[in-house]
Amino acid sequence: MQGIRAHLGASATSLTLRASRNDILASNIANAATPNFKARDIDFKAEFERLEGVKGNLKTTDPRHLPAMQPTGLSRLQYRVPLNPSMDGNTVELPVEQMQFSENVLRYQTSLSFINRSISGLTSAIKGE
Repeated sequence: MQGIRAHLGASATSLTLRASRNDILASNIANAATPNFKARDIDFKAEFERLEGVKGNLKTTDPRHLPAMQPTGLSRLQYRVPLNPSMDGNTVELPVEQMQFSENVLRYQTSLSFINRSISGLTSAIKGE
């Protein structure tokens, strides 16, 4: 299992973070008309570096042990600063959120493509092709 994780590496971390970010951005879009709703987002680069650099406080005593991972959680959410705040206190700017969502979906699909190619390579290696 550790070998597969090492092989997929950053693409797997990226895919997980992109999926979480899709949920956050979708929530922002869904609440575009909710008074006093504050748009949220994550700093993708900072979260990615945090997760990729995690070694955990646990020590592995066998090379087959999986490394400790910290959950992404919602504790790392940040408020988005609006360019044009609305009078009702809502900070969602629909064009900004839609652009961020579209870009994130595209990057999610790219990460998924990398993982699919990696898995295809592993499958070929296992089959001896």
